[in-house]
Amino acid sequence: MSQELGRLEKPEAAPFRPERKIYLVPFILAPAKPPAEYAAVLERYWTSAADHISRLEISIGQVSHVYVELVDRAGKEGLEALAQFSPGAAKLASYAVDRSATFEALEDAETLAEAMDWERCLLAGLMSRKASQYVSQAYRDASDRRYRFMAQRFDETLKDGEAGLALLTEHHRVQFPDSIRVFYVAPPALDEVHRFLRDYREPREAPAEGPEPPAEEQSDEQARQEG
Repeated sequence: MSQELGRLEKPEAAPFRPERKIYLVPFILAPAKPPAEYAAVLERYWTSAADHISRLEISIGQVSHVYVELVDRAGKEGLEALAQFSPGAAKLASYAVDRSATFEALEDAETLAEAMDWERCLLAGLMSRKASQYVSQAYRDASDRRYRFMAQRFDETLKDGEAGLALLTEHHRVQFPDSIRVFYVAPPALDEVHRFLRDYREPREAPAEGPEPPAEEQSDEQARQEG
């Protein structure tokens, strides 16, 4: 079970150090060129997330591995790929990597590509009910394999006593191994993100011309395309 730490007091260190641990930060995806106000909110979000992670490292254990959804490459190549579609997330990941953490490839490239292809079909819209059902089931099957692969990666790479930093989208369905304790990091700025997006969605009597509202969560396929 996840323990939310973003708004809790500093946990005692002793009970947690022998365990495998994951510091789970919601991976907020955004348009390549978000409105200025939203860009400022995102900057606060990633900055506050880094602050929480640094405090967790002092209390519970330093990050040894970094895992990011949508990234199927390891090391410098993976970090560079992340920077292409989420500079804020890349900055947080670099904070850990610069202090000797290993950037892991969390995704299987072929399975990720398959899931995105099926998602692209769904986003395009299908006229036939039979085709829609077929594509929907294929997308679910590919997604299930994605999440099983991620869970396996966590289990294979995170050793006893180590801590990992994981950036996963809020709609993820990863089932972490029972032997890994998950700490959910919810910086106060996450509420700002949700509130900003909610305000954009509310109907307005006379909407003013301006930038298009950002999507709350880009689809995985859209995020990778922009990368």
